[in-house]
Amino acid sequence: MSVTFESRYAIGPNESKTLDTKGLRENFLIEKLFFEDKVHFVYTHYDRYMAGGAFPVTQKVKLETIEPLLKEPYFLERRELGIINVGGAGKVEVDGEVFDLNNKEALYVGKGAKEVYFSSNDSANPAKFYLNSTPAHHRYPTKRVTKADANKIELGSLETANHRTINQMLLHTVIQTCQLQMGMTELKTGSVWNTMPSHTHDRRMEVYFYFDVPEGQAVSHFMGPVDETRHIWMHNEQAVISPPWSIHSGAGTSNYTFIWGMAGENMDYDDMDKSAIKDLR
Repeated sequence: MSVTFESRYAIGPNESKTLDTKGLRENFLIEKLFFEDKVHFVYTHYDRYMAGGAFPVTQKVKLETIEPLLKEPYFLERRELGIINVGGAGKVEVDGEVFDLNNKEALYVGKGAKEVYFSSNDSANPAKFYLNSTPAHHRYPTKRVTKADANKIELGSLETANHRTINQMLLHTVIQTCQLQMGMTELKTGSVWNTMPSHTHDRRMEVYFYFDVPEGQAVSHFMGPVDETRHIWMHNEQAVISPPWSIHSGAGTSNYTFIWGMAGENMDYDDMDKSAIKDLR
């Protein structure tokens, strides 16, 4: 079987207060997503969100169903899938149609697609497909989205160390999805803070995937309620689960890129309960 998985159960803010560093990392940090010639997922019980990776190196890899988990004949029977390539050039084949995906390009695959395969153009520089999947109620068309297609928002400044470009890629202003939203934020040289001022959105959960983190550098990701924050140290190509009740901000020892993925009650990207910097504890 080319698909493996692990589960993470939902935890509330009161329960999270009892966790030490090890417990915090075990419940929220995804340390490894890419396994050679495998598809690997973490199934979260926050909005049934799945985050994972496909890493085809020596062979084409199929997105197979996870029978003990999904109880469906194929993976996308009742789900939609978002893909962003964070590695070398590759291809995604969806029911016989082939989509070329270069670095930092995205693909949305709608509910009902039966045969999905991942492959790399060059095994010496393999593709790394970062995957997010959510339950879906409707079938929308499969569509490729490049950075040129994305809705771009420039925020912050070098003076506040948070100058960044948000690329809204799999969002209702760009394509149609059921509830999945994905995009990519690139920090400018000299900027290290993301999502500051921070916020929560109790109607949606979120997953951050950090990459383009230089060798020897790291990101300190902040989570928890506004008045009782915690941090998790993260390295390149790691992800972190953010429950609806938690802030999600990070500061790196260098600039970096991260992919955000969301699902839940609504599709309004700007639906945020913002937290003033002076109120953080």
